[in-house]
Amino acid sequence: MSKRKEIKNKLQGETLVRKGLMHERSGVETIRITPELNVIKVGGHGTIDFGKEVVIPIVEELGELSREHQMLIVTGGGVRVRHIMDIGIDLGMPTGILAELSGTISEQNALMLSVLMAKYNAVKISNDDLLDIPMLLSLGQVPIMRGTPIYSFYETPTVVGPIPSHRTDTGAFLAAEVMGAKNCILVKNVDGLFDKNPLLYDDAELIEDIRAEEVLEMDLEDLVLEEAVLEMLQHSKNMHEVKIVNGHVRGNITKVLNGEKVGTIIRQ
Repeated sequence: MSKRKEIKNKLQGETLVRKGLMHERSGVETIRITPELNVIKVGGHGTIDFGKEVVIPIVEELGELSREHQMLIVTGGGVRVRHIMDIGIDLGMPTGILAELSGTISEQNALMLSVLMAKYNAVKISNDDLLDIPMLLSLGQVPIMRGTPIYSFYETPTVVGPIPSHRTDTGAFLAAEVMGAKNCILVKNVDGLFDKNPLLYDDAELIEDIRAEEVLEMDLEDLVLEEAVLEMLQHSKNMHEVKIVNGHVRGNITKVLNGEKVGTIIRQ
């Protein structure tokens, strides 16, 4: 019988799926690469698609904040994503193709935002450039990238329907997690998480502070963020909360970065 040519190490002979092994290694503390970084996701559907009346004030606020705070700006997709997904679904495109298509739209928004913020030393980066962020920050630059994570063609199958589960909220969260960021802030067009869609129901109530597990248990018909973020937040190693603010109200992002209470905090 042939014998495996092993390399001596602590995981020698392991299948890497043994449950006991997972628990044995669960207490290892991971490195926080940029512990002062604020990952700020500027939504496409909620902000960029409203045009200059909404975008320019956000750009100016972020630009001023970049003088005092480290930040990575991540862009959403918006109405163009919905359009390309509608066509793609109609044509029978697999989930992985839909994910790749939607990523190109988020990339367009990152390009536009980097041009608008050029006077604040903004630079557009790709998802593969995350480890360049410490250097860029040391040079006083503001990195901007698309929010769509690079699952791309390898996007996981969804429970219901073909729409990719991991979109730009998820991309922002995963970037914050791997970089060991200080904050993950989702900039939307509503004041935070509500018990029902505030754009449809006048009696919707804002939820200011809640745990991810509790949000999932509520089984809301509509959510202000992707469900995948809530699922990952329960097990994340570096990011223990996500903050949601209304970017249409100037000063909200500033308040969050200054530690003031605004919008919704979803905790681990």
